[in-house]
Amino acid sequence: MTLPGPILEQRVIPVARGQDAESAPILAEALRASGISSLEITVEGGGGLEAIAAVSGGELVVGAGSITTVDEAERAVAAGASFLVTPHLDVGLIEWASTQEVPIVPGALTPTEVATAWRHRPPAVKLFPAHVGGPEYLKSLRGPFPDLALIPTGGVDAGNIAAYLAAGAVAVGVGGWLTAHDDPGLVTARAVELLRQVV
Repeated sequence: MTLPGPILEQRVIPVARGQDAESAPILAEALRASGISSLEITVEGGGGLEAIAAVSGGELVVGAGSITTVDEAERAVAAGASFLVTPHLDVGLIEWASTQEVPIVPGALTPTEVATAWRHRPPAVKLFPAHVGGPEYLKSLRGPFPDLALIPTGGVDAGNIAAYLAAGAVAVGVGGWLTAHDDPGLVTARAVELLRQVV
């Protein structure tokens, strides 16, 4: 399994929390206007699955985040999610996704968690929360594990995206700094700013 093409090409995954069927299409349009082609919508709370259903099948590749159980994974895929992201390491979830042929990005932080996740060959591992160690920590992890495909998430913004990519990240997850705004114009402008720094 590999990550959807737009993620590998653009290397920016917007992460949106608190979305519902009304707000998600507005956010999706703001991101699309910037040229970004992917969106991760977290499922915690009441509207996440409805938000995924509202924007899947459109111009964006839509994934489900904060997946913690197989039941959530099943419902997210049924709602239209093309990829799954977890905040933690759960081997059972990775194995389930593999049998379903759904790309999954498991969350990990410590060297042991990262190595354990990578041993099960997901397309990438989410380094979370990335702000705990920053770009230097990511670079240090890739020393003993040079083939790691890491996606730092948590605290990533325009001020540090270039450092994370230079440290070896295959992509970055960008949350509240990008998506937690009521102004679609601001979302589009910040997304453009991020894409300009992708090398």
